[in-house]
Amino acid sequence: MIKIAVIGGAGYTAGELIRILLRHPNVEHLSVVSQSHAGKPVHSAHHDLVGETDLVFEKELAKNVDVAFLCLGHGKSREYLQEYALNGAKIIDLSHDFRLREHAKFQDKQFIYGLPELNGPQIEKAQNIANPGCFATAIQLALLPLAHDEKLDHEVHVHAITGSTGAGQSLSPTSHFSWRNNNVSVYKAFNHQHLAEINESVKSLQPWFEEPINFIPVRGNFTRGILATVYTKVNTGIDELKKLYHKYYENADFTTVSEDPVHLKQVVNTNKCILHLEKHGDYLLVTSAIDNLLKGASGQAVENMNLVFGMDQAEGLKLKASIF
Repeated sequence: MIKIAVIGGAGYTAGELIRILLRHPNVEHLSVVSQSHAGKPVHSAHHDLVGETDLVFEKELAKNVDVAFLCLGHGKSREYLQEYALNGAKIIDLSHDFRLREHAKFQDKQFIYGLPELNGPQIEKAQNIANPGCFATAIQLALLPLAHDEKLDHEVHVHAITGSTGAGQSLSPTSHFSWRNNNVSVYKAFNHQHLAEINESVKSLQPWFEEPINFIPVRGNFTRGILATVYTKVNTGIDELKKLYHKYYENADFTTVSEDPVHLKQVVNTNKCILHLEKHGDYLLVTSAIDNLLKGASGQAVENMNLVFGMDQAEGLKLKASIF
């Protein structure tokens, strides 16, 4: 049984974590820390939890927790750990602060990149986990089998659309309903921050790959989910490529290769990634669909916790899509 603290408990990813952890059979105690909401009921920020829990936001971290999930803004996790050592607790950080190798060591802490389909054995032995980004998860899962078999010979093109929850809970001009509704826009074309971790993972499997990964992120007019289309020239037939993908993911709990085209409703509210492969002339097209708040954030964080503590990787994460 595990004692858990969720730090920075008022945002979207924290809300999803709490929803999962309240039903996780191996969680003995759950505390939720938020200085801005201290003393208020957790359901005052996460309205889907009305009637589900009597938890109250705490101002300070409880002592003797087994694992701390950091759901803080980017750059804030490093600041938090400078003030609070969290000695003895395993840390799963959902920001980008420790994802890249050059930032993975902080004080006496070494962070392992927490993509189970890439680093499962290392995660099992880890004390600290850097949870991947949401776009990064969807795109890497589309590319890892190719890199593993060293079949990436040409530049890669990615077009990926995400829901408004990907921007976080704080309001900005592009997250207001009146701007986002009935609207679609490109942002951070070719220089999105998730490209760095994608490149590191691909090169960990295929070190000589030097071609660009051209990424066009798109803001969608829906709340959650990512649909990514990834294409590149590959000099291999579609049947062999499908075998390659099925083999790479044969033991994956949540990543599935589908014979049929995929759509977002298959994955929203789940920890799944569903992939679909097509060949068009010399080009392989891989479609990848995930829920940005679950497989792209909180669900994957719980997946990592399960691995770290030697539990069934899917514990607490057998969630069904709300397809209608």
